[in-house]
Amino acid sequence: MYENKKTLRDLDLNNKKVIVRFDFNVPIKDNAVLNDKRIVAAIPTIKYLLDRNCCIIGLSHLGRIKSIDDIKSNKKTLAPVAKRLQELLINNKVIFEPSLDYSIIKQKVEQLQPGQILLLENTRYYDVDDKNTIVKLESKNNNELAKFWASLGDCFVNDAFGTAHRAHASNAGIAQNIKDSCIGFLIEKEINSISKAIENPKQPYIAILGGAKVSDKIKVINNLLPKVDKIIICGGMAYTFLAAQGYDIGKSICESEMYEFATQMLEKGKDKIVLTKDAYCSKEFIDAPGVLINAHDGFKDYEGLDIGDQTIKLFNETLDNAKTVVWNGPCGVFEFKNYQNGTNSIAKKLAELTTKGCYTLIGGGDSAAAIKQLGYKESDFSFVSTGGGASLALIEGSPLPGIEAIANK
Repeated sequence: MYENKKTLRDLDLNNKKVIVRFDFNVPIKDNAVLNDKRIVAAIPTIKYLLDRNCCIIGLSHLGRIKSIDDIKSNKKTLAPVAKRLQELLINNKVIFEPSLDYSIIKQKVEQLQPGQILLLENTRYYDVDDKNTIVKLESKNNNELAKFWASLGDCFVNDAFGTAHRAHASNAGIAQNIKDSCIGFLIEKEINSISKAIENPKQPYIAILGGAKVSDKIKVINNLLPKVDKIIICGGMAYTFLAAQGYDIGKSICESEMYEFATQMLEKGKDKIVLTKDAYCSKEFIDAPGVLINAHDGFKDYEGLDIGDQTIKLFNETLDNAKTVVWNGPCGVFEFKNYQNGTNSIAKKLAELTTKGCYTLIGGGDSAAAIKQLGYKESDFSFVSTGGGASLALIEGSPLPGIEAIANK
């Protein structure tokens, strides 16, 4: 999987000006970075370049820009990221440039000295113009913007796995407009770690798919079903599968337009698909103790918010002796303390399996957020992806435009 793409080791980077697309989309509050995991994850690539006397021109997005107010409020500026990066790289100068003006940016790049890092402002600031018109120059891969960024350096390194499933001006666009390009160490690690779980997995091979929507996981289910021994379907997705079989799921989240697909998968997968048997339910979407209801009895006026005790037992038994497990999507509303138990039980089981030599892949997104909130360390599992959408795309077998555009070896 993408073994043909150039890596940092394939380019002569000595004394070069290098454009790097990072994923510094981190939580910020009161002008301070709350979680620097993604910044720390970029350090190996940065140090490799600094050791080769490079000048680094850094690009990243931060959140979504929907109006000029998002820019004027300064809540989505990368200035706090630059400050945190400087704290992590005390021996190198980190310069932040807030201007979006091409001439000012070019001047700053020309002044850049080897061993220095110039971090440019949030790439998505270019998605809105000064007349408050949504133009999406970054998000829709505007060629003029991509050419400008490409003109700033000698070569391009894409190390932003979290956006690799999108074709933006700052990833695919630059790669298409520059002679030399490669992937960084973070993307290389992501590809290798995810490939291990989906290309030559050790059996028994189990997939756990949760979250709200079946429609988000159609390709994943289709791609994994022939390969796995079991697919555990939980979270909101399970209620669509139950409803398709005629169960009364009450007020539970459901996609009626997915009934036909769910029925087809159940027929195709037969005993491979393992579904929720009972759930903790509530009449209101609030963090209060729920009522345990068996799916056979029907939820009536209740909404399923977490898997029940029978289901936890079933899932744990299904996971026993697994040698490879891919997990994408929580079992319930883990943000509510009263409905964390199902997701926590899965995390606990996978951590236990990891100690026994099982390869456990956590597919980023809500699953990664859940294990963090529940107090687990990343080292409790084999690999925790930094990119929810990108990891999902790899698992479902879809191309990643941000990597596809990188030069081949």
